[in-house]
Amino acid sequence: MTTANKAIGIFDSGMGGLTVMRALTKHLPQENFLYLGDTARLPYGTKSADTVRRYAIQCGEALIARDVKMVVIACNTASVALAAVQQALAPVPVIGVIEPGAEAAIMAAGDGPIAVIATEGTVKGGAYRTAIRAQGANMPILQQPCPLFVPMAEEGLIDGPIAEAIARRYLEPVLASVPAPSCLLLGCTHYPALKDVIARVTGPGIKLVDSAETTANAVASLLGEMNLQTPPKGTGTRRFLATDAPDRFARVGEIFLGEPIDPGSVELVDLQ
Repeated sequence: MTTANKAIGIFDSGMGGLTVMRALTKHLPQENFLYLGDTARLPYGTKSADTVRRYAIQCGEALIARDVKMVVIACNTASVALAAVQQALAPVPVIGVIEPGAEAAIMAAGDGPIAVIATEGTVKGGAYRTAIRAQGANMPILQQPCPLFVPMAEEGLIDGPIAEAIARRYLEPVLASVPAPSCLLLGCTHYPALKDVIARVTGPGIKLVDSAETTANAVASLLGEMNLQTPPKGTGTRRFLATDAPDRFARVGEIFLGEPIDPGSVELVDLQ
């Protein structure tokens, strides 16, 4: 197989990164994709930075062992370890979701404040604040950890009174800020599954931004720069790896991917 025809590897702590894969398959339908969900060890957002770095490198190495041409860290928490993963996996190119997400938020916010909701690890590390400032933007940045959103999304608890009550508990302090945020960045790839309930809480005056679309554009650009595009000869393959409960991965993953996942296409792997 030529390098261009090899798969693009994608990994996340669980199934949230399937929202990124969804955008990638829409923009790059001819590409082959191999997705790894580290479902045995989620969530990453409550783990220490050293542990997240170790897990991220292990996920990347598992994809490299399956001969991918590029690795996409479809996890905001793990994207904090982008430099370490890039060093460990070189010369295979590695891209994260933080910088594309920051770029999308800046474009949506205008001069108004940006609110970032994310896991505890992403908020504590200040990854989005750093990325937004690195792009020269000076608007106020509000950050709010939403630790229950990941397990809620993984359990399919994405709508209804319980989901809305939890969303209000997290978001009302942010919405009460003066001045109010002009956009809300969904700083975790699990959060788009809760987009409808989040939108009801925020109301129509605040733009919701997730990094999936921007990341897909960044991946397409990097493939072009490195001459790694798969020739457009139809639809590529979609394969999946999970570190626990592949049947559940296939069942719940449909929420994030937006289409059914054949349980037979999900392989159980051990990263230890």
